[in-house]
Amino acid sequence: MPQSSLPVGNIIKSTVPIDLPQRVDYKGKFIRLSPVNPQTDVAELYRCSHGSDVREQIWTYMSYGPFDSTHDMHKWLEEGVRSGDPLFFTVHHLESKQRVGMVSFLNIVSDMRRLELGHIWYSPDSQRSNVNTEAIYLMLCEAFDRLKYRRVEWKCDSLNERSRAAALRLGFKFEGLFRQHIIVKGRNRDTAWYSMLDSEWSAIKKNMEMWLYQNPDQHLSLTVLNNT
Repeated sequence: MPQSSLPVGNIIKSTVPIDLPQRVDYKGKFIRLSPVNPQTDVAELYRCSHGSDVREQIWTYMSYGPFDSTHDMHKWLEEGVRSGDPLFFTVHHLESKQRVGMVSFLNIVSDMRRLELGHIWYSPDSQRSNVNTEAIYLMLCEAFDRLKYRRVEWKCDSLNERSRAAALRLGFKFEGLFRQHIIVKGRNRDTAWYSMLDSEWSAIKKNMEMWLYQNPDQHLSLTVLNNT
């Protein structure tokens, strides 16, 4: 059979499905990610994300929340426990011994070796700190180093400037805007798409580790890596 003269993509040596992210603890220097536990987590998670306008802004771009009571949040967390995709984790701040937010792996396509990081939120006191950087670092280590995924995605509402800035700061590349992508809480959402590839991870990882563990006074500006 004659070969086509049309251009095609590079051959991928193995396309068999690979492992999924583990439902285990991921521990860093500043935080620990633990599989969500409604009974032990709900009180602190509710308290750090409710009770004031500033705290409840956390839920502006989420498809759920804020919750009317700890009981309602508990029911939502129970749904999260039963889910394997998204796979939810509670973020524990080790120094304060407080639960300060949540993250998840989602849209996991193991045969294509890609997944997404999402459902990310933190208490206002933990935003713009080493909490998010180390949480994402631990998740990227799992995705790229252990599981050998090829691509990690980050998606957010195009109006969510804080999330968009975080994606670039952490080393993700902007790929484009999906216009009128979904409807969230009765409102239109245009979705901004970002990605990181396995070929980019080594340089990004090194920069993350330097900022987290060696020189926190330096400016973590990983977007420079995206343009090289």
